[in-house]
Amino acid sequence: MAFFSAWITVFAVSLVAVVTPGPDFALTLRNSLAYSRRAGLYTAVGVGAGNLVHATYSLIGIGAVISKSILLFNILKWVGAAYLIYIGIKSLKTRKMAISAENYEQQRDIKRWIAFRVGFLGNLLNPKATLFFLALFTQIVQPSTPMFVQAVYGMTVAVVALFWFAIVAVVISQQAFKRQILSFSHWLERLTGAALIALGLRLAVAEVSD
Repeated sequence: MAFFSAWITVFAVSLVAVVTPGPDFALTLRNSLAYSRRAGLYTAVGVGAGNLVHATYSLIGIGAVISKSILLFNILKWVGAAYLIYIGIKSLKTRKMAISAENYEQQRDIKRWIAFRVGFLGNLLNPKATLFFLALFTQIVQPSTPMFVQAVYGMTVAVVALFWFAIVAVVISQQAFKRQILSFSHWLERLTGAALIALGLRLAVAEVSD
């Protein structure tokens, strides 16, 4: 029962965390709107993989080192902020394309690896994710907690993120929805780009204690 109670806590906290709009949501939204459902889904897979990396190093203690080192934290947050701002600037440069909804995805789609990389790096380079995993696991994991159970906790966070952002990608990339917004999709992408830049700037000034 203790394991089930702890797992429910991990699941609930993870769900609240991923549903709250942030860089992962903005990146998935951008790729789903700007490219295709496939791009959005692979972005979601990248986010899930990034969460799995965070969970792994947090559980083995590396995350604690990062959270206590101002230098390492600053390097990570600046790289992450620069990456988000870079993606945001690219989105701001989006121009209106006079093409039909049927040909929209085929002309603008990106490779699976690129979509995965956007989600993976966007999540991995966010130091707030490190602090989230540390805060969560230090409350749940005990010295006596078996490694298998710890692995289940880590996988739970990653799978919750994967499923949530996959749902976001599927909903946003619906043809009926995209057909309706095609005429002003470039403005939506620019708006998403501005949000990514704002998130990047916010990340750049983040403090370890946040």
